[in-house]
Amino acid sequence: MKKHLAKLLAGGAIAAMALTGCGSGSPSGSSAPAAESGAADSGLTKIAVGVLPIAPSGAMQYGIDEGIFEKHGLDVELQTGQGGAAMLPAVSTGTMNFAVGNPLSVMTAVDKGLEMKIVTGYSNSKAEGEDINAVIVKADSGIKSFADLEGKTTAVNTLKTQGDLTIMESAAIDGGDPSKLKFSEMPFPDMEAQLERGNVDAIWVPEPFQSKALANKDYKLLGYSNQKALPGLPTMVTFTSGSYADQNAKVVADFKTAMTETLKAAEADPAGVRAVLPDFMGMPEEVAKNLKMETFDAELPVDVLSDMGELMVKYKYVDNQPDVPAMTVE
Repeated sequence: MKKHLAKLLAGGAIAAMALTGCGSGSPSGSSAPAAESGAADSGLTKIAVGVLPIAPSGAMQYGIDEGIFEKHGLDVELQTGQGGAAMLPAVSTGTMNFAVGNPLSVMTAVDKGLEMKIVTGYSNSKAEGEDINAVIVKADSGIKSFADLEGKTTAVNTLKTQGDLTIMESAAIDGGDPSKLKFSEMPFPDMEAQLERGNVDAIWVPEPFQSKALANKDYKLLGYSNQKALPGLPTMVTFTSGSYADQNAKVVADFKTAMTETLKAAEADPAGVRAVLPDFMGMPEEVAKNLKMETFDAELPVDVLSDMGELMVKYKYVDNQPDVPAMTVE
């Protein structure tokens, strides 16, 4: 049952096929072959769940290791993806049955007519204090506020998602012109090197990349864009396709129950989540022990997501205000 992320990353070619919807999943979004094979032998329903190669995804491995999913009749296989938007095609085709990704990508997909359903909350950024993702710049850059990012290039993992949205709104709050900000898309692991080389002026990174960069005296914290723009913003949710939710109501209900138990346990045992990260991500133990953790919570903060929906309209990510309750599994 255990599928460590380090092993998954080694199978990048297979993952790439899945993420573009070119796998063998059902086009209707009904049960993928992976969800059916072996079920009769084990008595468990096998499901493929997409995750990002970042520390908070460790809560999924924690739930697997603790036997929580198995207790609820589920055999979970984790698959890795670069961003929530990249996993949407795989979820839509059924190559992945569920995914853990940012809610903005799901809301944008629904606006464009793709039938997606949010199943649970997953993790939230901190409403105050030290947050779990940050914008970092060179210490000698002269950049002192988000408004100073005008004309500068900031690296984000995917474009038109929570990174650039909250950074633009943070710039507006600081008196800047959001339309003058530039963004470059790149994987989180590559960002610090690109900042060092001067190819970008700022980077938007979660843990563990945030702590690693800030340990270098050549870099400094510009600010927490999530916290500035939308305090307590959900960083990730779990989602599935509308057709899979309709055709597999019991599996979705079991997954929702298992996620609720997993995230409650993960929030109560941050040391336990950190303990899976060395194997899960190939992270040094000392880094894992000191890692800042997000708030794990299966409850969905609909009000904060609705506020994000207003920003999505403001910055033309979508045409209409997203109806969060309508896209959520009851």
